[in-house]
Amino acid sequence: MTALVIAEHDNHSLKPSTLHTIAAALQCDPQVHVLVAGSDCAAVAQAAAQAAGVARVLCADAPQLAAGLAETTAAQVVALAPAYSHILAPATAFGKNLAPRVAALLDVAQISDIIHVLSPDTFDRPIYAGNAIATVQSIDAVKVITVRTTGFDAVAASGGSAPVEAVAAVPDAGLSTLVGREATKNERPELTSAKIVVSGGRGLGSKENFEAVMTPLADKLGAALGASRAAVDAGYAPNDWQVGQTGKIVAPQLYVAVGISGAIQHLAGMKDSKVIVAINKDEEAPIFGVADYGLVADLFTAVPEMVKQL
Repeated sequence: MTALVIAEHDNHSLKPSTLHTIAAALQCDPQVHVLVAGSDCAAVAQAAAQAAGVARVLCADAPQLAAGLAETTAAQVVALAPAYSHILAPATAFGKNLAPRVAALLDVAQISDIIHVLSPDTFDRPIYAGNAIATVQSIDAVKVITVRTTGFDAVAASGGSAPVEAVAAVPDAGLSTLVGREATKNERPELTSAKIVVSGGRGLGSKENFEAVMTPLADKLGAALGASRAAVDAGYAPNDWQVGQTGKIVAPQLYVAVGISGAIQHLAGMKDSKVIVAINKDEEAPIFGVADYGLVADLFTAVPEMVKQL
């Protein structure tokens, strides 16, 4: 059989999450197809065709698929499902919205947030905010899976030459309509794909302090800005900067935690980072338990000094 990856895109470009999902799919089955469902999405299909390891790209191009609404996209996936043993989507808002519908329509269990593929039917996934790893085996004929993208290195975005095949688009499900969408405009790297992330916590004390301390550090490092849930709840940073179990899961090359104590919820979202640096005046802070480098210091003194030295 063959694995099918559902591409995440905006009808113009392929999202990096898709490349991580392809990597997971290749460990399930050496034959991987990618479905690009959208409108005027030929450029996305071509980008998917160039990804390493992809054997074929299926392009469903129709106006009713333009918004990527889960109801219609799920019907598109189900129409193709009989030819596949595995159906994978990234464990992003897109994939988490889509995969449960696909699983329900196929009457199979969904396997969520996998971080390792042990065999074509056995997977590891984190539970209890990442404090335990569950090994899950599925006997379903079709495995519907969401992939934690931080668990798999992305395949190369170029080097492939898969053929692109047009497939018939399903009719509009008529169950939902996109009323509007507001995209966050940010000149910094996108949080989930950035190689360097600097995050601030409640220790910064105010929104003004957050901006005064964290922005120069992020500028110097060319980093994405993140925040703990406590900082977001206090209004220091916007919701889309939240890193953690109920925020975004990140695994950059370098993660700098400033004024973050290290609650379990936050650790679940960043502890897979390659190098973790923590700055906190409390030497007993849990963040030091996962940090590769820790500095017990007043952040209002230490961070400006770091910026000066960089």
